[in-house]
Order: sequence, then structure tokens, then C-alpha cells
Amino acid sequence: MGRLLIIDALGAVVLLAVWYYCLVRYNRRKGATALHSFETACLGKGRVIEARWLDACRLQARLSFATHLLENARVTIRLFHRPMPVHWLISLWRKQKETVTFEADLDYVPGFQLEVFRHRWVTHKNASTSANAKNWTISRPGPIVLTTKTQWTQELTPVVNTLITSRGQDLMVVRFRNESPHLVAIVGIDALSDEQGAATFLGVVRDLAAGASTSHQ
Repeated sequence: MGRLLIIDALGAVVLLAVWYYCLVRYNRRKGATALHSFETACLGKGRVIEARWLDACRLQARLSFATHLLENARVTIRLFHRPMPVHWLISLWRKQKETVTFEADLDYVPGFQLEVFRHRWVTHKNASTSANAKNWTISRPGPIVLTTKTQWTQELTPVVNTLITSRGQDLMVVRFRNESPHLVAIVGIDALSDEQGAATFLGVVRDLAAGASTSHQ
């Protein structure tokens, strides 16, 4: 009986070791692919000068851009903690997402504090709605901005306009602040699934930085 328990324990240890090794390699391949897409999108505009894994699920790279619009830039790719099954299941249960976080300082320190969360609601038709469609008035409003600011300052307009018109990207969070890093933009890792998506994300980030700089002119 004792021998069987030892064999079972050793088998479990070996299984966990194989799981950990395979899932670490999977995470590294996925992170490297996303970073490669981002690096390719930077060609002619910037380059990756250093990349390192902070742990089994976080890859961070320092960037250097040709212009001074974005300085001290870095991108952090956060993946599910797949090597640890319990942590992975918790992430799935909480419906967390794998993300790409871009952080940089701007050539001008923003004179405002701004944190934007973008949400979308999607409704589905049901039988009763379809049957009584003639009693419904359907309209398609433009973007709606809900803000906690009591007064709207003119310097926010270029930044918000960029967010409204950047329909190609589902930015999850955008932050501006007067402390380093001045700009933080978070997007789902699916946005970097190919070079075109990475280029679009980089373009939106540059437009946000340019909008913040415009407010100083």
C-alpha cells in the first residue's frame, strides 16, 4: 500500500513538472509572437532595445522611438498563469483577459489627470421584440461620454476625440497623469495577433500622445 502511494505521488510530481514545462514554453511562444508583431509595427518609428521575462506570465520590453513624443517607453505583456493550474482556473473563472500594457512619458507633462474605461453593451433580439418591432423606435446614437468631472476643460478634447474615432481598437483602459509614466494604454492581447493589429494599436497610442501634446499649444 505504501509503495503504491509513493508511486502515485511520484507520478503526480512528474505530471505537474511536465505540465509546468510545457505551459511555460507555450506562454513564452505566445508572448514572443505578440512582441514580434509589436516590434515589426515599430519599424521605422522605433525599436525594442531590451526584453526580459519578469516571471512565467509577464514579458516586458523597453522601447526607443525616433521622435521625442514618447520617451522611456515600455510594453508589458501579461498572460494567464498557465503553469499553475489553480491560478489559471481562477483567471478563467474571474473572466480576466490577457493584456498588453503600453507605458511612456510624453514630451510635455500632461496638465490633467484622466482615466478612461471603455465599455460596450450588446443586446440580442428576442421573439417578443421581433413580433412587436413596429412599436419600437430604434435609433443609433453616436459615442456617449460619461465623466465624473464637474467642468470640461478644453485640453481634454483632443484626447477624447482620439478615443472616440479610434474604432479599430478596443482599448480597455487609458490613463494620463502628471507623474511617470504619463501615458498608460491597456488592450487585449488579441489586438497584437498580427502586424496590422499591432500597427493600429501603436498608431492609436501615438495619436493619444500627440493629442495630449496639442493641449499645450
